[in-house]
Order: sequence, then C-alpha cells, then structure tokens
Amino acid sequence: MALGLVIGTLAYNVIEAVVALWSGTEAGSIALFGFGLDSVIETVAASVLLWRLWHGVRGATEQKLAEMDRRVYRVVGATFMLLAAYIVFQSAWTLIGRMGPQESTIGIGLAIASVIVMPLVSIGKIRAARHLKSVALLAEAKETLACSYLSLALLLGLLLNSTLGWWWADPVAALLMVPWIVKEGIEGLRSEGCDCY
Repeated sequence: MALGLVIGTLAYNVIEAVVALWSGTEAGSIALFGFGLDSVIETVAASVLLWRLWHGVRGATEQKLAEMDRRVYRVVGATFMLLAAYIVFQSAWTLIGRMGPQESTIGIGLAIASVIVMPLVSIGKIRAARHLKSVALLAEAKETLACSYLSLALLLGLLLNSTLGWWWADPVAALLMVPWIVKEGIEGLRSEGCDCY
C-alpha cells in the first residue's frame, strides 16, 4: 500500500509540476509558479522515499531501514526549508513590486484538484507510516499535507485575485504557511518529531 501511494504521488506531482510551472509562467503568477516548484520538491522527496521503501520490500534489516529513514527524513526536512525560503522571497518580491497575476483558469482547476486529492493521499500515507513505523514515510506524508494547505492557499489567492482583484491575496496566504513549513523542516533536518510509533 505504501509503495503504491508513493508511486501515485510521484506521478501526480510530476503532472502537477508541469501544469503549475507552465500556467504560472503564462499568467505571471508567482504563487502558481511557486506551487509548481513545491511539486518539484515533493517529486524529489517521493523519489528518495521510494528508494527507501524499495529496500524495505527487498528485506533490508531494521537497522538499515532505520538509518535510511533518518536520511530520507533529513532530505524531506531540507526540501521544506527550500520551499519556505522560496515562498518568503517570492511573496516579498510580489508584495514590494505590487505585481498581481493574470487570471488562470487552468491554475484554479489544478488547485481544486489538489485540494481534493492531496488530503486523501496524505491520510493514506500517515496510516501506512504508522503501520510500517516509518519516520521517512510520515515525514513525506506531512509534506503531502503541506501541499494540501498550499493548494488551498493557492486556490483562495487565485479566486480572490480573479473575482475581487485582490492581487496581494496569494502571497499573503502563502506567507501564512511559512511558520509551519519551517517547523517541519527543522524537525526533518534533526530527524525529530516522529509520532508514528
């Protein structure tokens, strides 16, 4: 089950990254482009986790799996920190430059799809992580959950911009996510915060 969830997330994130990066560039939306970068980061994290799970399926020792979990958790932690840095930089740049994006129907559709899909995937990963006692899978599940929140923030920002002309809505919504993202990043880098046992 865990392997299937990670492979499915990986495939979804590749599609999400391509669509978000393309539509974000077309609309001039930093939030949408940033969402695409988040999808790229999640693809990296899911790829590393897939490597760990593959070793588990092949019968690696518990000690080796625990060490791999710590390594994967650190990689996921680093991706959280990169994502936080990107959000802060791009949101500040958008707010200072007062650069409102154009409307993006494709971006709104992508955000709606992600708001529906990502929480369900995250719940499945959390259950699988507890069953497997995998720190790495739990960390990656939290990153998927962060994607859910970012999807919601993106959706609200795009909708408020397109319906009310509030150009500042999506960078502000993204900035509200930064404290949680940084907390998860620090825990990952320290290999702390696992409550899956």
